[in-house]
Amino acid sequence: MPTTIITTDDLRDFRIELLQDIRKLLTKQTSGNLKRYMKSSEVMELLQLSSGTLQNLRINGTLPYSKVGAIIYYDSEEIHKLMNQNRIHNKFE
Repeated sequence: MPTTIITTDDLRDFRIELLQDIRKLLTKQTSGNLKRYMKSSEVMELLQLSSGTLQNLRINGTLPYSKVGAIIYYDSEEIHKLMNQNRIHNKFE
């Protein structure tokens, strides 16, 4: 089994790539591309969650939702509030 050595240059490249991806997400968010009310599938894609995890967030009251007929909707502002409330501040950059 071959081993791969990760260098500091590899880590630097990864960091730059990650920051670019975060900037793209933030740009998408601030440009108004996110809808006010999102369906479950959209929330799962946005937060990279499974349907079971999203259901658990609904059941335990972590993420408020509205149900119209058989479709469950989530307020994007509530999702942002949840993310901000669970933000972890590290001392390291």
